[in-house]
Amino acid sequence: MSPSPSRRKRHAQAASSAGVITLKQVAQEAGVSPSTVSRILNGTATVSVDKKAAIDAAIAKLGFQPNPVARGLAGGRTLSIGVVTQTISSPFYGEALRGIEDQLEPAGYIPIFVSGHWREAEERKAISALLSRRVDALLVLAGRLPDEELQALSLRVPLVVVGRKLQGPQLFSLEFDNLTGARLAARHLLDLGHRRIAFIAGDPAHNDALDRLAGYRQALEEAGEPVDPTLILPGDFTETGGLLAATRLLESRQPFTAIFAANDQTAIGAALGLHRRNIRIPDDVSVVGFDDLAPARFATPPLTTVRQSVYEMGAQAAGAVLSLLRGEAPQVVLPVPELVPRESTRRLLR
Repeated sequence: MSPSPSRRKRHAQAASSAGVITLKQVAQEAGVSPSTVSRILNGTATVSVDKKAAIDAAIAKLGFQPNPVARGLAGGRTLSIGVVTQTISSPFYGEALRGIEDQLEPAGYIPIFVSGHWREAEERKAISALLSRRVDALLVLAGRLPDEELQALSLRVPLVVVGRKLQGPQLFSLEFDNLTGARLAARHLLDLGHRRIAFIAGDPAHNDALDRLAGYRQALEEAGEPVDPTLILPGDFTETGGLLAATRLLESRQPFTAIFAANDQTAIGAALGLHRRNIRIPDDVSVVGFDDLAPARFATPPLTTVRQSVYEMGAQAAGAVLSLLRGEAPQVVLPVPELVPRESTRRLLR
């Protein structure tokens, strides 16, 4: 039986004068049990809209401030999620981390970000440090740890991995359709009349780099065009790598009319290499990137690219973590690849 309105009002006034609002007081104000309030705050319960509204109203009225430490001790949780990224300074990972943070914050969880720098030993050290802090779950963005090691890790703690295809008891993985996205990029150039299309690859240790190379090859083969290995250059997903690759391409004197770069950062670096040789984009050479990061929209000229919603990927991965913590199977659907035409490409004039 819930307390009467007058009783709840007297209780709220007493609590306010005391200066400390407890979870029990919120429960009494809302007319629910303390355990219900606790599970709502932890994101581990699903209740009716009316009941949640009553709890939200009680929290707002009383000025309740949850104590993360107390909540964690009471529920056996720390309300923290360990996130292993690779390069925090990268614009790609920056967008993903923002998506993760925005998804976890309303559920009352705090992400702890640690960078692995694409080095297996550092990733292992980062995970060990996060586990020592008793994080409730782990979220790993790509990386180089063996699949078997990640699968074993999921036996200890709920785990979400981005950029891999893995299965396990407390494990969920998701990855973007990089092959289809790369086919879209290469086919766009083919449709514009380009046939000598150079490709600047990503780090071959990454699955997404391999899929984007495969998509480039597949588009050429489907169009009946030969794949010229001299037009495939190594890269590393960085602006510097794109600049060096474009310079090598120009010094090789191989004829080409377009460049498809494995990501936007590589494309921006390649564009600088062309600019330094007085080669105009798109008048002389068309350029396509991949990811549709913010710098692509403000490049000169704005970069044609394949949209991969990195922010959405981070948010969806964080949502999958919360589902695992609730004992539910994650329901994640990533957006499909989409070509975004801008001013860096044009039809080849013969």
